[in-house]
Amino acid sequence: MAQTKKQNIIPKEQAVFWMDKDGTWHNEHGTLEHPKIIKYFNQSIAKDDQGYFLSQIINDVEEKVYFPYEETAVFVVDLVKKDAGIKLTLNILETIALNPEALYIKADALFMETDAHLVKFTQKALARMTSFLKETPQGLALNFGRTQTIIREK
Repeated sequence: MAQTKKQNIIPKEQAVFWMDKDGTWHNEHGTLEHPKIIKYFNQSIAKDDQGYFLSQIINDVEEKVYFPYEETAVFVVDLVKKDAGIKLTLNILETIALNPEALYIKADALFMETDAHLVKFTQKALARMTSFLKETPQGLALNFGRTQTIIREK
């Protein structure tokens, strides 16, 4: 018979850290700045029906710490142009394909809706996107190869 793993669940109201609208981690002392801690936090992000949480195993106990965040906890941190399109690198250390039809602009920020996450582009990722963006009479468009897709506004 399979043993059920013990869990220690900490609700977001008790979390001692949070993520802001730009994907930056904070605690009561200010912004987290150590790159290894930030990378560890980002790669530990998971999602379930109750929201985003950090997960780790401590002495055979799975600890899930739900944390507060603004809009989303998943961010595009880099991108690479491939022959077949653009690959997006996420802060959670996953890579996904850019879907032009799923892009939208809200409050001067660029987002992409996926089946798993709402993804927001960081300033660095937006800077890397500028060569693919074009202002048109219909609004901002993604211009890739021979196709041009107007990015809707929300």
